[in-house]
Amino acid sequence: MTMVAMERAWGRTIRRGTMLLAGLLLLAGCGEGGADGSAQAAREAPPPPPVTVATPLVKRLVEWDEFTGRFEAVESVQVRARVSGYLDAVHFEDGTLVEKGQLLFVIDQRSFEAAVAQAEAQVESAEARLKLAQLDLDRASKLVDSSAVSRATLDQRQAEARGATAALDAARAQLRQARLELEFTEVRAPVAGRISNRRADVGNLVNPESLLTTIVSLDPIHFVFDMSEQDFLAYQRAVQAGVLPSTRDQATPIQVRLSDEEGWPRGGLMNFVDNVVDQGTGTVRARAVLDNPDHLILPGQFGTIRIPGSPEYDALLIPDAAIGTDQDRRIVMAVGEDGTVTPRIVKPGPRVFGLRIVRKGLAADDRIVIDGLIRARPGAKVTPKPGEITLPEQAG
Repeated sequence: MTMVAMERAWGRTIRRGTMLLAGLLLLAGCGEGGADGSAQAAREAPPPPPVTVATPLVKRLVEWDEFTGRFEAVESVQVRARVSGYLDAVHFEDGTLVEKGQLLFVIDQRSFEAAVAQAEAQVESAEARLKLAQLDLDRASKLVDSSAVSRATLDQRQAEARGATAALDAARAQLRQARLELEFTEVRAPVAGRISNRRADVGNLVNPESLLTTIVSLDPIHFVFDMSEQDFLAYQRAVQAGVLPSTRDQATPIQVRLSDEEGWPRGGLMNFVDNVVDQGTGTVRARAVLDNPDHLILPGQFGTIRIPGSPEYDALLIPDAAIGTDQDRRIVMAVGEDGTVTPRIVKPGPRVFGLRIVRKGLAADDRIVIDGLIRARPGAKVTPKPGEITLPEQAG
């Protein structure tokens, strides 16, 4: 091999070694950089997201079911004339309160007074005939034993006396009828309450078919509402199980409010549940009675009633913000001691005191996410911060 060839081969060897050394140095540098990067990434990873957790608020309460209904008068009367005649006077102002027995209308009494006088005269005449018949009977009874009067004559005197007695009874009955019709010329309020407007004025001819006015009682007042067949059946099941008292056997306390009222300022008692389910609506009619001393409520007004839907018990209350949705299920996020999030399927109930009752799926010592629910993922870890569920101030 010539000198030139040897130099060329040596040069190629040197270049290959240089390239190999550079590759090894590059690989070594990359390995050291990867380890440092992983450690730095571990140091820079964010902590679990913070959430506020709290245990459910435990409060002893009664669940209530609400229904909408109308107020009805305990007594509602159509005032009509009981005799025919011309209206002579009106003794009330339209729309005022009237007392039971108060004079409302007067029908012309002159013909009825004359009828009473005639009946009284007939009574006097019948009394006179009876007295004469009794005297004749007494005389005949004394003479029949001496044969001065025949037995047939005695029988005739007895029949005349009985006829006179019957005539007197008829005359007295006619007198009572005449006096009753005279009394009916004064139309009085059959119940206490608020009267409507007059339907006939002085001078009009009225008769027993004539509607003169209407009166509705105001205190106490009824509240009538309809509950669905499902609600009624649930109540019946609860009564059979001994959970709730029967509204048929004892008066159940209820609460009522008007459309413009807050809270439940009016109390009363359930006093009626119908005996059939309406086939057209599938509802059962029920009724409560309550006091109305200020006469603020009028028959026909709308209102809302709530009745006990459960016995008194310790309820678990949480805010609605703590409840999430998973398709058709309601869930809350429980946080364990190690910060792991676990979903709990719950059955929520009605709202009370601004919070939601949880009927199933939650225990009193469970810590649930009440703030930051969007940052809690099932199976992930969170940083729990202690919180508290409290009642709104107006709830007490």
